[in-house]
Amino acid sequence: MGMLRVLSHHGDDRVMWDAAGVATGEDEALAAVQEAERIFQQQRERGAVAIRVEANQPPTRIERFDPEAEQIVLIPRVVGG
Repeated sequence: MGMLRVLSHHGDDRVMWDAAGVATGEDEALAAVQEAERIFQQQRERGAVAIRVEANQPPTRIERFDPEAEQIVLIPRVVGG
């Protein structure tokens, strides 16, 4: 199961997809991963940082959406003033 988490002032929003379903071409899984990729691109264009989180590994900054990631966390750009 893959998960995209978008941190915001609301907490975090999550989009989850079934990686096995994506591999077999399951419509629902493909739609979920497409939505996650759309959100990923949208947030990256707004300056968000993307971090790939995997069990027993240090978090890694990524530039492109990876549907095989266990979890991707998007952290929005902080604007101060």
